[in-house]
Amino acid sequence: MKKIILGVSITLVGVLIFRSCSEDQKEKSTLQENSMLIKQQISNVSKLIVTEGHFAEVYNYKDSQELFGSLITADKKALVVVNAEVAVAYDLSKIDFEVDEVGKTLYIKSIPEPEIKINPDFEYYDVTADYLNQFDASDYNSIKRNVNTSLMRKVEASTLKSNAKNRLISELSKFYVLTNSMGWKLVHRNQSITNLDELQIID
Repeated sequence: MKKIILGVSITLVGVLIFRSCSEDQKEKSTLQENSMLIKQQISNVSKLIVTEGHFAEVYNYKDSQELFGSLITADKKALVVVNAEVAVAYDLSKIDFEVDEVGKTLYIKSIPEPEIKINPDFEYYDVTADYLNQFDASDYNSIKRNVNTSLMRKVEASTLKSNAKNRLISELSKFYVLTNSMGWKLVHRNQSITNLDELQIID
């Protein structure tokens, strides 16, 4: 009788251990599957988001040089019309993230800064210069620097960057939807994201 009871006890213990191991293995498998799914989603989103715009600039350039004191002035001037294609891009392949399987948390550590690219097309009109003050490379370089600075101010004051950020938020929302559907957490810079509205404050 004792042998039967001992045998049953050993069998029950074995079954419990087996079930426990099976459940642990199942849990680990689920965690690994979820982790792979999140990494796959990040891989799918890791692309270049580009928002484009067009800007125009009319620039008057003038330079005067005094010769022999203020007795003689040598002038040069030009009217420059600039049409520029501007692109604001987020390279999401540079997102720094960490997947915590045990804590069931996706940490977004940093998001790349937007890259602003300006491609201006210069057209010069009414270019005149006195013999003693001719146009040279330094003049054209100065014009390009001043125009680029002016265009950058226009880009900053426009909706181009905010439109690009809205596209960024749209892509990041996919992370929230996925983690939320699996019972995981999304954390950005130590702040837990609990709803889609909180993504709007990401910078």
